[in-house]
Amino acid sequence: MSGTIVDETGRALWYVDAGQAELRDERLGDLKPGTVRVRARHGAISRGTESLVASGRVPPSEFQRMRAPFMAGTFPFPVKYGYATVGVIEQGQAALRGRTVFTLHPHQTLFDLPEPAAVPVPDNVPASRAVLAANMETALNAAWDAGPGPFARVAVVGAGVVGALTGFLLQQLSAASVTLVDIDPGREKVASAFDLAFATPAQAPTECALVVHASASSAGLATALGLAADEATILELSWYGDAEVPVPLGGAFHSRRLRLVASQVGMVAPSHRRDWTHRRRLEKALGLLADDRLDVLLEAPLAFEDLPARLPGIFDPASGILCQRIDYA
Repeated sequence: MSGTIVDETGRALWYVDAGQAELRDERLGDLKPGTVRVRARHGAISRGTESLVASGRVPPSEFQRMRAPFMAGTFPFPVKYGYATVGVIEQGQAALRGRTVFTLHPHQTLFDLPEPAAVPVPDNVPASRAVLAANMETALNAAWDAGPGPFARVAVVGAGVVGALTGFLLQQLSAASVTLVDIDPGREKVASAFDLAFATPAQAPTECALVVHASASSAGLATALGLAADEATILELSWYGDAEVPVPLGGAFHSRRLRLVASQVGMVAPSHRRDWTHRRRLEKALGLLADDRLDVLLEAPLAFEDLPARLPGIFDPASGILCQRIDYA
């Protein structure tokens, strides 16, 4: 039996206006059959998507598609948003209690969700690193969208969390020579940790069979197009919210027969859709986190209670922050 709990209260982060967030109490009430109650231990801020949400830059056309699995509220504000929480099941079926799980739940200290939405973290993956699961799932889907290759030379423009993880996987899955390309020389430490090459845009290798773009900037997209070989694929991972982004499709774009392809994690890549469910893909992503080198992506933890005051600095493009980890008391 799942048991019944009355009047427990969680505390959640809500984006309430452009650049403003606050913590709100959330009464949970009775635990419903088929659900589990999870106490959060660690979380992470998805800087790219959440910065757009926090600034009210989700376009009306995407209000429904951009809803996170357990989001509350309505775009643009107020919304309870986020999708990277690791916690421990406190209540539910006896066999599930005490298990450490990853959930696609917003930032909240205590919450209920359906049993299938609580995905066990493998024993060989530290709970603090498991917050990268959603990003790893995006990178895995991107690797599938890129295709099997062979890719002798790959460039990933934008060495943020998703870009770096995509390069990490592409090197393993396709045995390609992968270069992370970024305007920030400090990102070389990530490339080095992953045994990847690093270059600034001016130094980046050209004639690449595959170019992944993950910088979320028009300048980065122009760089990506310029690095591609004849008939190469440019895989676009960036999401720009309501921004209008110029795409330089003049020059050699047509004569070189380039392919600009969107990749997005909301659907399983067509190449794997017949055999893979969202749950199986997420389980695979969690398993891929069993590599100590991935800790280079995690910033020093921030206390959950400090989030509202610290979010502007986290979202500042000049912050240099990769994955901001959250620790819950």
